[in-house]
Amino acid sequence: MSARALSPRVLIGSAAVILLITMGIRQSLGLFVEPIVLGTGLGIVSVSFALAIGQFMWGVAQPIFGGLADEYGAYRVLILGALVLAAGCLLAPFAHSEPGLVGTLGVLLATGAAAGSFAILIGSTAQYLPANRRSLAAGIINAGGSLGQFLFAPPVQYLIGRSGWRSAMFTLGAVSLLTIPLAWLFRDNDRATLGARGAAGAGAADLTMGSQLRVALHDRSYWCLHAGFFTCGFHIAFLVTHLPGDLRLCGLPASVAAGSLAIIGLSNVAGSLTAGWLGGRYRMKYVLALMYASRALIVAVYLVMPKTALNVYLAAAAFGLTWLATVPPTAGLVGKLFGPRYLTTLFGLTLLSHQVGGFLGAWLGGLAMAQLGSYEWVWYADMALALAAALLNLPIREAPPLRTVPQPA
Repeated sequence: MSARALSPRVLIGSAAVILLITMGIRQSLGLFVEPIVLGTGLGIVSVSFALAIGQFMWGVAQPIFGGLADEYGAYRVLILGALVLAAGCLLAPFAHSEPGLVGTLGVLLATGAAAGSFAILIGSTAQYLPANRRSLAAGIINAGGSLGQFLFAPPVQYLIGRSGWRSAMFTLGAVSLLTIPLAWLFRDNDRATLGARGAAGAGAADLTMGSQLRVALHDRSYWCLHAGFFTCGFHIAFLVTHLPGDLRLCGLPASVAAGSLAIIGLSNVAGSLTAGWLGGRYRMKYVLALMYASRALIVAVYLVMPKTALNVYLAAAAFGLTWLATVPPTAGLVGKLFGPRYLTTLFGLTLLSHQVGGFLGAWLGGLAMAQLGSYEWVWYADMALALAAALLNLPIREAPPLRTVPQPA
């Protein structure tokens, strides 16, 4: 059965499960930092640098894969990504040097995960939906990625503790291949059908990809989205990479770190669905500004609170409400500004900015720990960037949402 014959709900659900797997793997990598340091003799700076390269490559690959998906079909990109992701997981245990970790975790794993991530899944699914349903659909797909973090972190920590980090990585490689049959459902998403659907896309049907890119890159609102998403990437990459280390400095066991990452993911399921729902009813730039400002407040509370397990779990739940909930309104704004035809490519470029910030968050956290023995100044930088992101979203041009009745699937 082709994607054309499938209900959009089936495609949204399939996209959510694919993202559950790829994000579950990516967002569990912070649990591997200390075991890799102890098992290979490499320093935390080397491991952090490899994961920082992974943050950057995940961003670089998304607009590239997005362009390929827009031109040749999403299912080819998704299947290729599954194979590359599996290769990165399966080869990482044989890496005993910084270049080896960079090549496996930083390049292969991250690139493969990018092919099955937000830009391709949200952009491709949006082609089958009316404009008033795209924000909620993006929220549902995004919630799948957050649920992956919740489901993956505890068993990954268990496998690391029981069998070692190499066995845990082999297991993740095998799990990544489960996305292939789901990717096959998107095989109707090719250039011919996308071109036909693009006729409904905000005047973008008569534009080539190059023309659309030129229009977007001359739009101030698009750059405001990039700048805000940069700060989002810094925040998320720093936390997912170094929160386990920060909690270890506070004397808390590794199980609390794994539990915290799981709670962040579970909490973001609610955050993503809420953000997607709000994006269809209110101006998405205000939703984004509120989420970014709240991050600064949550970080401030985290820094001053006593570091008990209960308090950390409560902070993790608060972090999770905005964790990746910025994705649905950001993707929604890109689609609202430029239409759905090249949403996969244009949103992929915002994710590149997100991951430039992610590279700095992961890398500078390791440098701060090596040089200063704590993460204090990185937390302060995270707060400042969150406030800046809130302000940067306010000038974005956005008309009020249309109060239309949702169409049946």
